[in-house]
Amino acid sequence: MRVTRPMLAVAGAAVAAAALAGCGSGGDAAAKVPPTATGSLESLAAEVKCKPNIQTDADTIRQAICTSSAGKFVLATFSTDRGQREWINEAKDYGGFYLVGRKWVAVGDDGVVTALRGTLGGDVEIGTDHHAHTGHTG
Repeated sequence: MRVTRPMLAVAGAAVAAAALAGCGSGGDAAAKVPPTATGSLESLAAEVKCKPNIQTDADTIRQAICTSSAGKFVLATFSTDRGQREWINEAKDYGGFYLVGRKWVAVGDDGVVTALRGTLGGDVEIGTDHHAHTGHTG
């Protein structure tokens, strides 16, 4: 019985921490995220009322600069999931905020990505933060 009580206390603390984390981290906001959009670069841009300025138009990637009411961002679509993941992994070394859907990504500042997520759905990924490295002269 003594073994059970400490185990229950640990389990109870973990459940309480998880519940508080969900409340404090915008659990309600996550519930308001729509299903992740799919489609061509043009159809995704139309969803957020942006006329895409195409920068790259290749078989494996299409990339455009967009400006919408949310702000300025880069929108890219990919021919394969693997190509998308490789692109994101390399791009994240430069920092920034990434809204990721199936074979597409939108890149912008935090506010833009958050606003786009309200329309396009998707998952937010954050690039490497290099602020800790500035000014260091090793």
